Amino acid sequence: MVKQQKPKGKEPKYKRILLKLSGESLMGKLSYGIESSTVDYMAREVRSIYDLGIQIAIVIGGGNIFRGVEGSVKGMERATADYMGMLATVINALALQNALEKIDIPTRVQSAIELRELAEPYIRRRAVRHLEKGRVVIFAAGTGNPYFTTDTAASLRAMEIGAEIIMKATRVDGIYSADPLTHPDAKKFRRISYIDVLKKGLHVMDSTAISLCMDNSLPIMVFNVKKRGNIRKAVEGKSIGTFVGTK
Repeated sequence: MVKQQKPKGKEPKYKRILLKLSGESLMGKLSYGIESSTVDYMAREVRSIYDLGIQIAIVIGGGNIFRGVEGSVKGMERATADYMGMLATVINALALQNALEKIDIPTRVQSAIELRELAEPYIRRRAVRHLEKGRVVIFAAGTGNPYFTTDTAASLRAMEIGAEIIMKATRVDGIYSADPLTHPDAKKFRRISYIDVLKKGLHVMDSTAISLCMDNSLPIMVFNVKKRGNIRKAVEGKSIGTFVGTK
């Protein structure tokens, strides 16, 4: 097992971050499930910032396997659908843990619902201690409560562990006035306030997550994770993607 080293030379801008990954980011070219080469790519990207000595926590979604909201729309009882979505995030967390440990990064999965044989229960002090010891901590099962998204879980966990920023990895290179994949003339925001995100109805994170970050002055960086090296650029404070904070 490789011990995390302190970086030489210029210090990164952030020392403790929370990385928010969508379940879809693990699909690669598949239409469903987990593509092993894509999970390995994500692990290598995490390795690039782990080698800087940064303390890393990760929250991962489950939309590549099951999304609770979609299940409820199709007639399933919402709470049941959300619990199924939480289990999907556990599957993704275990897949990412496996990929990280294959490249010698010590990792712990903590679940908000009890799954003794698979993951530790979420305990804030234990999570912080893991980070201090150079372990990557993956938070699974959202908040453990139905009706809350993994975006809200990311905001909550980031504040609980004292993260300096949420790094939200997406398929586009920031926040736009409209979906740039369907609206080529959409305007990109380099920096935007929490309140403007809410007022403009921009689909960055759900309103509960944005409000939590705003109330606690926790910044968010939104960037394209598919471009190799972007995670490292983000933690080094380079101008990529969109920064959400106070103006």
